[in-house]
Amino acid sequence: MDAVGLPSAVLLGSSSGGYLAQQVAAISPHRVAGLVLVGSPRSLQGRPAFADEVDQLSDPVDEAWIRASLSWFPRFHPVPQWYLEDRVRDGARIPAHVWRETFNGLCVATPPSDAGSITSPTLILWGDRDELLAREQEDDLVRAIPGSRMIVYEGTGHLVLWEQPERVATDLTAFVGTLPNRLR
Repeated sequence: MDAVGLPSAVLLGSSSGGYLAQQVAAISPHRVAGLVLVGSPRSLQGRPAFADEVDQLSDPVDEAWIRASLSWFPRFHPVPQWYLEDRVRDGARIPAHVWRETFNGLCVATPPSDAGSITSPTLILWGDRDELLAREQEDDLVRAIPGSRMIVYEGTGHLVLWEQPERVATDLTAFVGTLPNRLR
């Protein structure tokens, strides 16, 4: 944001990216005009079942492992194969130590909403077939961010943005339209 001269922006973060967006909103609220959290946890503390796999990664990160890791997130709507292959190539370019350190750092970090108040207008999007984040976890996130609003995507898994990009774009556009005029 500093590099392009943006004093504030609407941040959208999906999954662990939503966790990072929450952190920005908690520590620099004046920079976050709006926050959109898509399949985002309130907390990542603990070790999910696939943590051991991440810990065992070595360079070069195998595209076959990246492809197999996508099974951790069942999808209920078609996602174009070209898009999945792009994500596999992106993941394989990340060094193994970055995968490990990022993942482990997220698992031990204090939840952003515990570290500070999130005061930005917030929209939370969650798929009701998310096998990673239960509804109770998303309800906790809503309670942790005063004034936030949740939209539930029926028949959608954890990767809401991948499964329903057009609907996310529509909901994002409507949300931005409710924000103060300083963004328009």
